[in-house]
Amino acid sequence: MTAAITGPPAITPFLWFNDQAEEAANFYISVFGNGKILAITHDLDDPPGEPGTVMTVEFELNGRRFVGINGGPRFAFTEAVSFVIECANQEQVDYFWDRLCADGGSESYCGWLKDKYGLSWQVTPVAMLEMIKSGDEKRSRAAMNAMFEMRKLDIATLQAAWNAA
Repeated sequence: MTAAITGPPAITPFLWFNDQAEEAANFYISVFGNGKILAITHDLDDPPGEPGTVMTVEFELNGRRFVGINGGPRFAFTEAVSFVIECANQEQVDYFWDRLCADGGSESYCGWLKDKYGLSWQVTPVAMLEMIKSGDEKRSRAAMNAMFEMRKLDIATLQAAWNAA
């Protein structure tokens, strides 16, 4: 028997942590400010965890559902998957960059960083996205070239490169 599909299925990012899923969920909620823990499940009598320890944490950020699992050290995050934060202005870029890099996070290039849990983020000004999508190849290339020289993206520098092209 096949169940009838009544609407689009939910797609939920499922994040594998060693043993910090609840800590990470609370960290992300504190950074984004618009979130909450939805549910926590605990290990029963079977591995991988000790009975009673947190197994999964379902949480919400800005209306989007995530699940974190304490799966142990078998898998680690890579840059092959990242989350983009579309920032309205430099103040937002600075805010998210500083908080996600704090306490053991690391900067990369072109607006990319890894937080203290190893999850990759792209802290991207909406202005940069608009420059790239503008259809003006010369100016888009100038803004992209400026971006390639940066770690944290600076809107004024990107705009200056765009304007000079």
